Amino acid sequence: MGSLRNCTRFVVTVLVILVFTFVPGSTLARTSAAGTPFIHVTDLYRPHIDPDDHWDLACVYALAHRGDIDLKAIVVDYPPADRPGHNPDIAAVAQMNRLTGLSIPAVTGSPHAVKSRDDAQASAGASELQAVRTILNMLRTSERPVVITVTGCSRDVAVAGRQAPDLFSRKCAGIYLNAGTALPDPGLSTKLEYNVALDKIAYAAVFDLPCPVYWMPCFEGTESDGGPVVREYASHYRFRQGEILPHLSARVRNYFGYALGRRSDHNWLGYLEGTPDTTLLAEHSARDRHMWCTAGLLHAAGYTVTREGKTVRRAETQDSAVFDFEPIEVTCAESRVAKWSPGSRSSNRFILRVRDREAYQAAMTKAMKALLTQLP
Repeated sequence: MGSLRNCTRFVVTVLVILVFTFVPGSTLARTSAAGTPFIHVTDLYRPHIDPDDHWDLACVYALAHRGDIDLKAIVVDYPPADRPGHNPDIAAVAQMNRLTGLSIPAVTGSPHAVKSRDDAQASAGASELQAVRTILNMLRTSERPVVITVTGCSRDVAVAGRQAPDLFSRKCAGIYLNAGTALPDPGLSTKLEYNVALDKIAYAAVFDLPCPVYWMPCFEGTESDGGPVVREYASHYRFRQGEILPHLSARVRNYFGYALGRRSDHNWLGYLEGTPDTTLLAEHSARDRHMWCTAGLLHAAGYTVTREGKTVRRAETQDSAVFDFEPIEVTCAESRVAKWSPGSRSSNRFILRVRDREAYQAAMTKAMKALLTQLP
């Protein structure tokens, strides 16, 4: 009789495990999903230089929380020399780890601009190459190729690729490079786009790496040419923050309040768990926010966005996608302005193309709202 009872308990236990493992949407099913291995490189600072990076970080964590990506590390750029008092925003990463229950490491990038396209920074100290070593270690130890998103300076990825090109060839699934300008005539450039100017030689060197590069120019014309917000070959769009902020959970609103309010204290946990500052959030809800990286983050996770703003798997839609990536031939010479032309299907260089300029801005806003409202 005892053995029968034990057998019954065993069967019930197995059934419970199977139910919670395979019921769609269950926590166990979500956390056991093998998402795309992912490293996020960002110029995320406190106080912020531009809080679009905090919006991007929240999107990355939302994708990780859903199981769409296997987030390996956050690489935060070393602060620019002309921005004293700005530090890598480790508190924002800590807040997102607390929100999602993840334990993602954050490391700081190299302080040294690369001297040439071949510069592997062999003479740099161990602490200065912390980010480079982290990138290489994540590539080596990952069972599957890793996606790297670059939403700030290209330095640490360029140096890592120069140190171990064979590793990048085998284990880097693609670099999503959000930088530069897709000028129809490179000779028209009067100044470098901000992310390029952070380390212009490193930016050019990324195009030399032996792995796919998904280029997302920030602008198509110059930043101050007064042209339309949305261009065909540029990732830029803007949205009114009030379209999203009021719809987020209290803790996610606190995450944004802590960043947007430029808080300099160390009370990141207390602020996260506290009562949202409605006055501060209302003030920022009335402001527009410029964005550049959303399309690349979603595409790297296997998604695209329809003209109606629905996030769908890339394989599920073609005609209704508001953006895609097209193969190109591209070179980036000493001018540090990339020169490109349409390429063949065998190319491993791609450029973001906005297929519907009228729908893009609203569609990306709806897609980001749907993503961020899934954060707990």
